[in-house]
Amino acid sequence: MFSRPRTTGRSNLKSSAGTSAHTGPLTLPHVKPAVPTRQSSTVSPTLVSARKATIVSPRPAVAENTQAVRTSFRIALFSAKPYDRRNFSREVSASTAQVGVTIDYHDVSLSPSTAQLATGADAVCIFVNDDGSAASLRALHAVGVRMVLLRCAGFDRVDLACARELEMPVMRVPRYSPAAIGEHAVALIMALTRRIPLAYNRVRQFNFSLEGLQGFDVCRKTVGIVGTGATGRVAAQIMTGFGSEVLMYDPFPDNALAARLSSFGRASYVPLNEVLERSDIISLHVPLSPATKHMIDAGTIAKMKTGVMLINTSRGGLLDTAAVVEALVSRKIGYLGIDVYENESEYFFEDRSQDMMADPLLARLVTFPNVVITAHQAFMTDEAMLSIARVTLENVETFLGGHAQGHANELAFNKSA
Repeated sequence: MFSRPRTTGRSNLKSSAGTSAHTGPLTLPHVKPAVPTRQSSTVSPTLVSARKATIVSPRPAVAENTQAVRTSFRIALFSAKPYDRRNFSREVSASTAQVGVTIDYHDVSLSPSTAQLATGADAVCIFVNDDGSAASLRALHAVGVRMVLLRCAGFDRVDLACARELEMPVMRVPRYSPAAIGEHAVALIMALTRRIPLAYNRVRQFNFSLEGLQGFDVCRKTVGIVGTGATGRVAAQIMTGFGSEVLMYDPFPDNALAARLSSFGRASYVPLNEVLERSDIISLHVPLSPATKHMIDAGTIAKMKTGVMLINTSRGGLLDTAAVVEALVSRKIGYLGIDVYENESEYFFEDRSQDMMADPLLARLVTFPNVVITAHQAFMTDEAMLSIARVTLENVETFLGGHAQGHANELAFNKSA
């Protein structure tokens, strides 16, 4: 839902042994010197322009002894998975910023009780289910952390008011690969319309019967796209290509998008109620906020067509899950495809196959034959993962250059965020 500013280049990081020579003064007031910890990936860089992204020119040289010149920067990366290590290590080792970046990987998620693991770090890097509450931020600040890096677009779990009070910039990755999430939404649609999971499992058991596999065409169906930011635009374009009529809703309509889609298909902006009432398939592409929490509840479901397909690849909290389960039971909702779940933090990204499922709603959802659930994997493509790592490191450069406040990626001090 947010667009990334046009940029002119990026820093590339290239690994070298030892400590890099300082080629331009970058300063970071109020930050403690980094203390080495285990499980780290270190690089010593030099700034170059290579790929398109956010870079900042170094500040002019300052008078001698007025500010200490920074030669290293340490990041504590929480909720680290093997793929995070691979992708961040690749970007760090390929890179060349003027300050050597070291990343300490922590498997545990961030919480007030785990914040002490960031002792000696200049910044933390967190993901969608980490705890960015005021308690966590204060605990981080107490051990010397002065910056929060989000390796995602959503920021609903970070207390921005507290970050502002602590003068702790919060920088995110607003656009890593809109195509990844928009395409995943369409993948869920097609998996449901053609009953792909059921067919796949049958064939693995040498059951080649077609009984019960009859689906329907998406061509000439009416598809509602709620939210036409970066990911919603991708989904709308794809569904227009299928020959569907696309009804779009967004508080800030993109008339150029509507005109472009209308040039080779049927697409238009309509009020939200019309999207709900007319659509055969509804796909959500909006951020989670107090205004959008449980935007799909018993009241909005009642306005939908009987047998509607509902897709959510944005945030789990957009759905009142209890109301959705009831609508599945009554067959008001005919199909459900979700990549997110409002109580996912206890389960997603972890192997719980040997555990008892304590969440009754999630346990119920997985029993429905007309429900497809993926575990928050829509973002996970080669292109998106490398982009997340790259832009996160570029956000560090922006911070060190003294340009975080007012930058489009910064949240705590950015009034437009």
